[in-house]
Amino acid sequence: MTVDWRRGGPDLPLMLEKGGAPLGEQVQDQLRAAIRDRRLAAGERLPSTRTLAELLGVSRGTVVEAYEQLVAEGYLESEVGSGTRVAAALTAGARETDAAPAVAPPEPPRIEVDFEYGIPDLRSVPLGDWSRALVEATRTLPTAELGDETPSGSRHLREVVTAYHRRVRSGFASPEGAVIVSGFRQGLTFALAALAGSGIRRIALEDPGPREHDVIARRAGLEAVPVRVDAEGVDVERLRASGARAALVTPAHQCPTGVALAPARRRDLIAWANEVDGVILEDDYDAEFRYDRQPVGSLQGLDPDRVIALGSVSKTLAPAIRLGWVLAPRRFVPGIVEEKRLSTRGAPALDQEALALLMESGRYDRHLRRMRDIYRARRDVLAAEVERAFGPGRLEGLAAGCHALLRLPDGASETAVAEAAAARGVRVNGLGRYRFGETDAATEADPLPPALVIGFGNVDEERIRRGIRVIDRIVRSLSPGTRR
Repeated sequence: MTVDWRRGGPDLPLMLEKGGAPLGEQVQDQLRAAIRDRRLAAGERLPSTRTLAELLGVSRGTVVEAYEQLVAEGYLESEVGSGTRVAAALTAGARETDAAPAVAPPEPPRIEVDFEYGIPDLRSVPLGDWSRALVEATRTLPTAELGDETPSGSRHLREVVTAYHRRVRSGFASPEGAVIVSGFRQGLTFALAALAGSGIRRIALEDPGPREHDVIARRAGLEAVPVRVDAEGVDVERLRASGARAALVTPAHQCPTGVALAPARRRDLIAWANEVDGVILEDDYDAEFRYDRQPVGSLQGLDPDRVIALGSVSKTLAPAIRLGWVLAPRRFVPGIVEEKRLSTRGAPALDQEALALLMESGRYDRHLRRMRDIYRARRDVLAAEVERAFGPGRLEGLAAGCHALLRLPDGASETAVAEAAAARGVRVNGLGRYRFGETDAATEADPLPPALVIGFGNVDEERIRRGIRVIDRIVRSLSPGTRR
């Protein structure tokens, strides 16, 4: 899409050589070249003749004559009230490499129901509250804080986040142990690098677990090893046997199985960390959304010296608000801050202040309460539709969050079902996509029953019904003996 510059747009980098060819010819030649090379796109507005003349230090008449000549040649078009623009039909001199391919690639199927995991309801993002918070931040933020941020991030936001974590998640954190980052993945990257710098060489990851965490760990210089998840969460005995001194877990609502880490496993996991002088990284990604019982407290509150808690607003507000935090034991904070200092100048100060104000005002909690009701209603519709189509007991992980696990009939192919669903406008991922490394060898050596990960955060109730009915028809039509 052509950018519609207002009032002529930014300056043009035309360089005129005094004493060379006539100035008008130089203007024409350079504009022709810019249009042929597509540096100026079809329909793009040019500066007014007065503006360009002042920029180049030539008479306005010189620019007027140049524009008129290019209009006559078909390079430009001019209308009263619309200014001068690059002609919509470019000349034949345009670069052939920019020409459209002779055969257009086939259009991908249109996705009408998207069961992708991890996306909140984007239509319910409280943009009015966020806008008010930004206005208030702009009005009240001291000018001294408009420069580069302090290495750990906004003191105000660190105070608010740690108070929130203590109050809502039963954590034990202080502003001095908090680092503000641009989302969960950035925080994870910095924390893993700090662990590697402290001498930790191997980290255990849940299998199945969040995608690409093994890649992030290896980029930080750590060896990543899988540890299976069962009905009570990560298997701590297998963790002990792995030789790892760090473990990354999703204890409140395991991704993607949806199980909560059992109380005995929570205690055993903390004991393991103390046994090996290790560290637990807690991905607290959707703990605010619990439906069937009170929220489970953060692991970080059980042993703040052994747990690094990572959080963000990607699930509670929107991924576009790229703010998160790392709550770490004091001994790791300098390493995390140093990784941040060398990698980025930090998150925007106005956004950090706006989030602090939003959380302090109570509007953040009001939004969470509203979303809890919306997601509970969608979860109930999903459960009813799955039971109608597949029978009872097929849907798991419903106590919290915005996704659940749909167990397919024995012998069903996750891949075949997902591909057939996409062809019918329904996007869904198989459980195999969350296996460690997503390799055939991993899944064949340690297979899991076939299942689909159903994210319902950004899907309304009618689309949930439609998507499950499509999946039901596909499963019925495919041979149950199909192998993955």
